[in-house]
Amino acid sequence: MNQESAAPAGAPRRRAGRPRSVVLDRELIARAALKLVVAGGYSTLTMSSVAKSLGVSPSALYNHVESKQELMQWIQEIVMDGVDSTVFETLPLVEALEKWAVTYRGIFAEHAPLIPLIAVLPVSGSPRTQEMYEKVAAGFNRAGWKQAEIVPAIVALESFIFGSALDATAPLDIFDPGANAGKMPSFESALEAQRATGRNSADAAFMTGLRAIIGGLMEQAEIA
Repeated sequence: MNQESAAPAGAPRRRAGRPRSVVLDRELIARAALKLVVAGGYSTLTMSSVAKSLGVSPSALYNHVESKQELMQWIQEIVMDGVDSTVFETLPLVEALEKWAVTYRGIFAEHAPLIPLIAVLPVSGSPRTQEMYEKVAAGFNRAGWKQAEIVPAIVALESFIFGSALDATAPLDIFDPGANAGKMPSFESALEAQRATGRNSADAAFMTGLRAIIGGLMEQAEIA
C-alpha cells in the first residue's frame, strides 16, 4: 500500500506546484504594450489587451500604470534608450550627428507603427528622451552654435529621420512601373542604374538626404 495518505473520496485534487502568477513591473508592462503596438498599431493598445497579454486582470494593471498615456510614455522610454546620443560627447558635431541619426532611424525602422505617436508625444514623461536632447544640444553648443538655431536644427533632422524610417519599411519594388513599363524612360533608367549599384535604395536615399541636410545646416549656421 502507498505510504502516502489517500485523499478522501470526492475531495478535489491538489494541483502540482504553485499556481502561475505574474510579478508586474514597469519594464514588463511596457514591453508587452510595445509588442502589441508594433504588431497591430495604436488601435490595439488598450489596458485590457495589455492585461490579457500578461495574463492578469485590468485591475492588477491599474495598480502599476494610471493611463494609456502614461503607458505610451513608458514605451517611449524603452524605444529611445536604443538611440545612441553618447557620440556627441566624443565626436565632432558633423560626425556625431550622422552616427546619431543612423541609430535613431534604425530603431524606428524596427518600430514604424510608433512613429506618428512618439513624434508628437510630449517628452515630459520620458527622462531618457530628455537626456538624449540634452546631449545633442550640448554637442551643438560645443560647436559654437547660437542657442536659437539649435532646436530648429534638431527638429529638422528628426523630421527627416522619421520619414526615412517609414521609407525603410516600404516594399523593394515600390517604384516598379508595372503595366506602364517603358513610359517613364528617364526615371526607369535612373532606377535601373541605382539597382545596379547593389545598394538598398532606402538606405542610399537616407544617407544622401542626411548628408545633404547636415551639410546645409552647417553652411547656414550662425556661430556665436
